[in-house]
Amino acid sequence: MKAVISATGLWTPEHSISNEELVESFNAHVDRWNRENAGAIAAGEKQALEYSDPDFIAKASGIKARYVISKDPILDPDIMAPRIPARDNRDYSILAEIAVNAARNALAKTGRRPEDVDAVIVACSNLQRAYPAVAVEVQDMLGVEGGFGFDMNVACSSATFGLEVARGLIYSGQAKSILVCNPEICTAHLNFRDRDSHFIFGDVATAILVEASDMAPTEHWEIIGCKLLTQFSSNIRNNFGFLNSAAPEDDGMIGERGKKGLTDKLFMQNGRSVFREVVPMVAAMISEEAEKLDLGPDSLKRMWLHQANINMNILIARKVLGKDTDIMQAPVILDEYANTSSAGSIIVFEKYSDDFEDGDTGLICSFGAGYSAGAVFVRKVAA
Repeated sequence: MKAVISATGLWTPEHSISNEELVESFNAHVDRWNRENAGAIAAGEKQALEYSDPDFIAKASGIKARYVISKDPILDPDIMAPRIPARDNRDYSILAEIAVNAARNALAKTGRRPEDVDAVIVACSNLQRAYPAVAVEVQDMLGVEGGFGFDMNVACSSATFGLEVARGLIYSGQAKSILVCNPEICTAHLNFRDRDSHFIFGDVATAILVEASDMAPTEHWEIIGCKLLTQFSSNIRNNFGFLNSAAPEDDGMIGERGKKGLTDKLFMQNGRSVFREVVPMVAAMISEEAEKLDLGPDSLKRMWLHQANINMNILIARKVLGKDTDIMQAPVILDEYANTSSAGSIIVFEKYSDDFEDGDTGLICSFGAGYSAGAVFVRKVAA
């Protein structure tokens, strides 16, 4: 049984932070830190912190703003982190809540009811807890009766990997209708005191309704091929986990860059190495799989690429298509959403696919920590 994408769903937080707002907060922190450590800086014992700059951020990354679940605490120089109150164990978690918001949006587009769904996969870069699975919570919150749910994490590639897992479950007969949810509260794993990364992430949730072709709506997306790839690297890393409590000597609050403690348990990356190593890996993966599917560069109307950095996307598109590309061939939503990890390629697919006609072919592609990369080739079916 073939699997198709029947619909996608998107939930966006109410609040947004511009580069200017974020930089104002960061630079206030820099002023205070340099003032408090003036003696050590003068003695050569510490290095003064440098200002951030909104124009540089936009030029280097394409990011101009980001949606966030918790705005004021992030902009408060005394906090510089989101604040999300803990919920009672009897209440649904915030990760499940935003996943359900996106899932309901996807279901509404097809007229599907929760009882039509057989399974839920929560695939995202940061899971709220080890167990019970957030997907089972989403299943309960939606009212999906019977069936099953499970969580999975392949960092920024979680959505594409989850999509391929859903396709396999449908092919094997385990399910006929599967919701792949990608709730991403990325601001909670970001060190807002780190000049190199404080601007990167935003919060959002997406969902993909993957179904057997014999029950798909008239308009849908046929999945014509998929390639998954992983290659170990520590250049993008998040060390937070249950074993942290077993190493109390490594505990601490967010402090200076390079020190252990909580700083070491948040997002870290070697950006230059990531750019240098990931771009050729992803471009080669796409080109090789496209060739196997007999898809030449001119066969792809659009590539919905992972939204991490505009310059990476431009270079990947150029390598795959063999020419400079129009922005609509590889559109970006970084200016509004920033990097939303696994949700990024689904957001851009959601926003830039309405102009596809029957038979048009495109590519949903992710890449990130692992390294991990996923390429899903889809063709529009409109009749």
